[in-house]
Amino acid sequence: MISLTPVLHEESATPLYQQLFVYIRDAILRSDILPGEKLPSLRSLSKSLNISITTVELAYNQLLVEGYISSRPRSGYFVSEISPGSERDLLTPVSPGLDPRSASPYSLPEIYRNNQIYVDSECFDFARWKKCSNKILTDYSSLLLVEGDIQGEAPLRDEISRYIYQARGVRCNRDQVVIAAGTQQLINLLCIILQRMGIDHASFENPGYLPVRNIFKDRNFKMTLVPIDRDGIQIDKLPANIPTTVYVSPSNQFPTGSIMPVGRRYALLDWAYRNRSIIIEDDYNSELRYDSRPVPSLQGLDTGERVVYLGSFSSTLFPSIKISYMVLPKPLLKLFRESLSGYTQTCSKAEQLTLALYMSSGFYQTNLRRQRKLNAQKIQMATAALNRYGKDVVEIINNSSGLHMLLKIANKGKTTEEICAAVAESGLTLAPVSNFEIDGSYSVVMFYYTRIPIENMDEAIQRLLQILQ
Repeated sequence: MISLTPVLHEESATPLYQQLFVYIRDAILRSDILPGEKLPSLRSLSKSLNISITTVELAYNQLLVEGYISSRPRSGYFVSEISPGSERDLLTPVSPGLDPRSASPYSLPEIYRNNQIYVDSECFDFARWKKCSNKILTDYSSLLLVEGDIQGEAPLRDEISRYIYQARGVRCNRDQVVIAAGTQQLINLLCIILQRMGIDHASFENPGYLPVRNIFKDRNFKMTLVPIDRDGIQIDKLPANIPTTVYVSPSNQFPTGSIMPVGRRYALLDWAYRNRSIIIEDDYNSELRYDSRPVPSLQGLDTGERVVYLGSFSSTLFPSIKISYMVLPKPLLKLFRESLSGYTQTCSKAEQLTLALYMSSGFYQTNLRRQRKLNAQKIQMATAALNRYGKDVVEIINNSSGLHMLLKIANKGKTTEEICAAVAESGLTLAPVSNFEIDGSYSVVMFYYTRIPIENMDEAIQRLLQILQ
């Protein structure tokens, strides 16, 4: 067993567990600690460093989530096999400061993501948004008389580039950020660029986000559906020797919520370099994780300019805002400007400038913390109620992130759609994951617990279970 001797600074603004996490992570990446080596136990490291067991446990948990170490029952913690690859320099990933989690190993068929995302009114402070909007209309009204930038307003692109570096480890400048009215519009723009690059093949996680897949289909891309496991997309099933684009959500796979560990992230990057391909990283709901810090973005590990990063504000502000963005690798910027010189910006300039002011004032980060705290409380209450009242009716498959939890339910001979329709009549929301049945008598559904006011959660769960029984 190895010896760990980090220098931890109690007076630092960085929590002790995060300092310990970074020390061990960097030692693994430098190969100071080798694959297969055993880490000290929680108790022994706590004693040797004179810190609490909780601090060590938090650091180890983050290393587990990101895939740097693995846990073996009754044996301890061991360093995972990680191969950063010889075709690029090792770039130590930035450790952002929000939240993530992993999921269980299972396979699901085709799913649809619910296009209507509802947010509890307690999750957003409209008074602050109104304050920023009024300031733009009164103090900067002259800016609204000029047509918007095709790439998006510079103040907002500045704020986005700063925020995603701090929160997600994305490395970019504002010139690489492109803003549009929704992710689907960004994908349409990206399809044009990819086709000009000579890429006419696209691969997708299966299950995955169907609307994006349909856009590529409508653009006449050849398609490959690639199965996932508990660690995300199976890289050995990706096309070989065909320049392609692959659409993935490594930090919060939809609908499973699984996290792609760091070893597979490097393997995916290596595949892209060898295959002269482009990775589209959809960071869907990555901020809405409730029990640990987030895994750094895939883009933050990329030194070969192969990752296009996608983000959106629909889940963290309110759905109708329809402001999304992508970060283009520098080699794609020239193609973007050449390909889209005749297009115009469709995202409201007033809303872009309002959001820029909202972010620069610190309101966005405050609201996000508030939303995550509220959702964490809701998910704890929903989980407790489901376990208390519904042990023989439902099984929680994943409840660690996003706006829904994944449930396995006894279908009592009904189709998943019939069950979801019955639940909808009661004012609750279940969304079918598929038309298939598990073991002939079970279905998988998404339960949108975040739409239920916290004071009504217990009663709502009981109402849900009455319908499912």
